[in-house]
Amino acid sequence: MPRLKYQPPYQDLHIYYLHGRVSGNPITGNDHFIGNWEEEGDSFLFFKEPADECVQALLRAQPHLSLQDQFQMTYEQWQGDRLTPLQVGRLKVVPPWHPEAAELDEMGILLDPGVVFGTGTHPTTHDCLSALELALEAEPVDMVLDLGTGTGLLALAAARLGARRVLAVDLNRLAVETARRNVIYNQLASRILTAQGNAMDFIDISSDLMVSNIHYAVMRPMLAQDGFSRHQQFILSGLLRSQAREIEDLLRRQPVEIIRKWERDATWFTFYGRRV
Repeated sequence: MPRLKYQPPYQDLHIYYLHGRVSGNPITGNDHFIGNWEEEGDSFLFFKEPADECVQALLRAQPHLSLQDQFQMTYEQWQGDRLTPLQVGRLKVVPPWHPEAAELDEMGILLDPGVVFGTGTHPTTHDCLSALELALEAEPVDMVLDLGTGTGLLALAAARLGARRVLAVDLNRLAVETARRNVIYNQLASRILTAQGNAMDFIDISSDLMVSNIHYAVMRPMLAQDGFSRHQQFILSGLLRSQAREIEDLLRRQPVEIIRKWERDATWFTFYGRRV
């Protein structure tokens, strides 16, 4: 059988940066619309082709919105580079459009990030994958809670490594849609549930392992909640050096053991620990 040709999902991206949150789902009938990434009080609309008229119609219909800027770039410029297979321990992460996608074994993960970040190449994601393998080799894990799932990569990795049930949560709707699509790609819908919501609202759900690769501003108050005690093991990442010091200090005041700490370039930090 001939090998598939490498072909990313989009050639060019046309991005419209709007101040304000888009209400509802107003982009209908445009086959070039990819999705809306919401960041605090702003919206970023992604299209495969120019969509000036569509965006102007949206601005007229929702006058609280204002166009701040617009960009055009290739898909690989947006992702930072050409996406290639990534091996981390026993796990192999491959884009669905790469020729090697047809050769994956039971430890392979098909990952289409769309326009969401989280391909596994960032130091924090890479170290979370290593921590997941360490955690699931140490003891059987039934329930994993993935807070800030992004593309769903860590949830998929947990399932591939043996977790029976995974709840993958993200505040951003586009991230949840992307994660759900990747769960279906990997035929893991019976074991992974995706949900949209604030991480703080899910911290009370008990788990054998909580994974959280999120902003420090979200993580710190979350760890101060009583619900953090409901998780037998934890992986915490997304932390810069000064932030990691504060999180480590917070953990050492609690009945937990830090089993391992990863440090990348003296910049990015990841913790793996358990309750004692």
